[in-house]
Amino acid sequence: MTQSLHPAAKRGFSRSAELYQQVRPDYPAEISQWLNEMLGLAADAHLLDLGSGTGKFIPYLRPLSRHIIAVDPVPEMLAQLKMAHPDIDAIEGVSHQLPLPDHSLNAVFCAQSFHWFANAASLKELDRVLKPHGFLVLIWNQRDTRVDWVQALADCIAPLEGDAPRFHSGAWREVFAQQTLFQPYAETTMTQQQHGPVEQVVSKRLLSTSFIAAMPTAQQVQLKLQFEQIIQQYTAKHSEEMIDFPYITHIYVFKKST
Repeated sequence: MTQSLHPAAKRGFSRSAELYQQVRPDYPAEISQWLNEMLGLAADAHLLDLGSGTGKFIPYLRPLSRHIIAVDPVPEMLAQLKMAHPDIDAIEGVSHQLPLPDHSLNAVFCAQSFHWFANAASLKELDRVLKPHGFLVLIWNQRDTRVDWVQALADCIAPLEGDAPRFHSGAWREVFAQQTLFQPYAETTMTQQQHGPVEQVVSKRLLSTSFIAAMPTAQQVQLKLQFEQIIQQYTAKHSEEMIDFPYITHIYVFKKST
């Protein structure tokens, strides 16, 4: 999703597309209403889900408009999207070279993706495809590390990140300090929980993380055991038992300057 797709994204997401669709959390139910009130889009607005992945955010765009396009550079992710949302126009493409006409969109949404392409070339291209005063909306589900066992999992994962772009590093913000195309418009946070078996919503969800999904299978097996050992240590829950994984959803809205 950058000018040269990061190896962790290319390998990890192509290998784990089906797992990604199965185990990644949804978004807070109230996010569509907040976006509708904040953006005030017309019913016939044209929307882009950029870095759409398997289409996890598309259900939250449907209440805003029926004109939705999805773009992602990983064919395996788009294949999952097309199975889940066969009516959506899903296009293989990259953020700095979108296969869309000038000034054709009212809003672009980047759910769990902008950190991969937070660069000047991408912002310039988004400025091209957005109509005057259009919106750029960035959304991330982040594990709530205020909970002790969530922090312990984060500590386990951190040494494995390498140079893979991450939301929590804050590096994605730097591109907005170096441009005048987009201005901050609104932001908020929401909380939610993903309910399910430990194996599903904890260990397999973490295995769908790009840089972990790109690892050899044997290493992933060892990590899965570590994740489940951490959960057992902190909560006494085993892999088949139900758990609520807490998330904070961060939403940032930018408005095109002209």
